[in-house]
Amino acid sequence: MADSYDYIICGGGTAGCVVAGRLAENPHVRILVIEAGQHHKDLENVHMAGGWNNLFDDKTDWNIVTSPMSGVNNRQVKLSRGKFLSGCSGCNGTLCIRGSKQDYDDWGLDGWSGEEFFKYMQKAETFHGKPWFKAADRSHGQSGPLHVEPHDLAPISQLIMDSFVSQGLPLDHDMFTTGETPHGCGHVPRTVYNGLRTTSGDFVTNGYHRSNVTIMTDTTVDRILFKKTPNGLNADGVVVVTANGQQSLHAKREVIISSGAYCSPTILMRSGLGPKEELRRNGIECLVDLPGVGQNLLDHLIVFMFYETEKPGLTTDHLVYHDDNFDKTYALWKDKKEGFLSTFPFGSFAFARLDDRLKHEPLWKNAPRQPGRDPMGLTPKQPNVEFFTTECYGGPKQYDQFPIDHKHAFSIIAELFSPKSRGSVTLKSKNPLENPVVDCNYLADPLDLLVITEACRFANEIITKGAGTKDIVKGSWPPHLTHHTYTKREEWIPYVKEHATTCYHAAGTCAMGADSDPRAVLDNKLRVRGVTGLRVADCSVMPSLHGGHTQMPAYGIGERCADLIKETWTSPQVMNLAKL
Repeated sequence: MADSYDYIICGGGTAGCVVAGRLAENPHVRILVIEAGQHHKDLENVHMAGGWNNLFDDKTDWNIVTSPMSGVNNRQVKLSRGKFLSGCSGCNGTLCIRGSKQDYDDWGLDGWSGEEFFKYMQKAETFHGKPWFKAADRSHGQSGPLHVEPHDLAPISQLIMDSFVSQGLPLDHDMFTTGETPHGCGHVPRTVYNGLRTTSGDFVTNGYHRSNVTIMTDTTVDRILFKKTPNGLNADGVVVVTANGQQSLHAKREVIISSGAYCSPTILMRSGLGPKEELRRNGIECLVDLPGVGQNLLDHLIVFMFYETEKPGLTTDHLVYHDDNFDKTYALWKDKKEGFLSTFPFGSFAFARLDDRLKHEPLWKNAPRQPGRDPMGLTPKQPNVEFFTTECYGGPKQYDQFPIDHKHAFSIIAELFSPKSRGSVTLKSKNPLENPVVDCNYLADPLDLLVITEACRFANEIITKGAGTKDIVKGSWPPHLTHHTYTKREEWIPYVKEHATTCYHAAGTCAMGADSDPRAVLDNKLRVRGVTGLRVADCSVMPSLHGGHTQMPAYGIGERCADLIKETWTSPQVMNLAKL
């Protein structure tokens, strides 16, 4: 294998594979993708969307765990991340929820308006409709490597959709693509097609495999190599760790870090780019003092609420938890790529504004706000929360009270948008094989607790009073819980502190920003400040989190980064230099 390439991409995850695939459209450049985990081609639980949980807590997971956090009863939260080619796109919930255009307008960065960024998310996709789905065709892509289709609802999800509508959340089929409905319910297109999960790996494998892309798996990036030039430090390679020890690899043009919101800042810090004091503590020479590296950690907090129904045939529990049905369900996927395991068991979705529900709360009334914005910093065009549902019992590993013995359960999940609390990612040591110290700092701000507890109260009303579900709920699940009886917001506070967990939407730790912003790590072209030849492309670049799920922004960031690199290397000045 060569040790010199035009571009080196550190991380073969959601954004990294997109950058590689798009740069490889130029047959005259050579690209190296470095992935810490294994190739995904033989990982059945990647291709079988219903097998996602088997990828966690194993060598296919980064297995990052937070520090104890006071806002959630000093609990530690497991932050699973995909450690294999295609990254989190190979183990996520398959959801295409882009947010609203205002979310990206709020970044205030040239080239990243909502109008522009929605086009980049669209570029990644080839959308496949279904006869029942009222698609907003103009908002969908038709030629990207990522194949996407709507999800056929289980009966329980159709009933919850009826409950959403009856509780004041009107139906707008494709609202999660258009981003134009902040208060309503709809259907979410999924990164699944013909019974198989589609991933960012599709940008560099299968029909998009190109000979000018080299994929190096089971290889961890330690740090960036710099050379001194008349213009300062220029990134010209990386040091990696393989089973055979350390190795240096060189980049003739650029190094792109796409290692996610937990690992991208650690590569920068090990390379001498980061908060001076943090680097000194770990015995690392500070090349550029960038105080924002690893700070501004954002995540969406979610709360699962499970309910039992005695009516058979509504949920899909029987297909996996009852008798020996799992074997039949697995055989159906193996033989025909159909059934429960061919998709992810999320059901129906809604966005909600909570202004009316919170207007009499003293904390909400008295909180500072900007003109035209609520206390969370959102306009009326942006939802405060999302509700989504599962079609059976299940979730992260702590949810292990499975409804065997012919019982049936489902959940509604409340998700907090625009959290005020910010966390951090710091180094445990300068050893690249050691996971970082992550503090999500959940619910540190009282406004976050106010909004998420009111969201739980609303979600419970949707299930227990909504037209579709009020007559089919037996009670809470597991049966010793009593949240179905709660009526006051305050009753939800202990429940939230005990059960709130991650939605796996980490962002913000290598944020873009204006030249005047001392906390900005990158400029609006994703270039790391203080050096040349180095960019970051993943959700760590987001200055604030959108009101949606991070999969589609990760694809959009990868698409945008590839275009920015192409612009740099096809500009007249560069072409003239190349001729010298």
